[in-house]
Amino acid sequence: MQTTDETADFTVLSQELTGFDAATLRGTGLTETYLAVATEQLGRDRLARLLEARGGPLGELDDDLSGAARALTLLWYTGSWPEPSPFVVSARAYAEGLVWKAAGLAAPATAPGGYGSWAAAPSPSRLPSPAGSL
Repeated sequence: MQTTDETADFTVLSQELTGFDAATLRGTGLTETYLAVATEQLGRDRLARLLEARGGPLGELDDDLSGAARALTLLWYTGSWPEPSPFVVSARAYAEGLVWKAAGLAAPATAPGGYGSWAAAPSPSRLPSPAGSL
């Protein structure tokens, strides 16, 4: 995959918005897809303004860019775009949502085990370790 300046800038902005590192974001395989969705939904000019704001305090964004940043964050965490007509990007986007990584879980109905597998307690190796323990 060839990385363009726009893709690199989008990745940096996405790191700031999500709190996940570039490797995790690239590991979803959705960076270019999400860049395309953001370009289509926000428009090139609005996205360019948001990309230019990266590195600065997010709390200082105007209402327009703040809404765009929220929508982009939601896209990464849920695989869906919130407005004006909400939609899920794809089944893969749903499964790769950062919300599942943050919770240390697989998205329901996406992991091996079949229907109802979420009812069983996870194996000890899948449980997050308490902070500071090995």
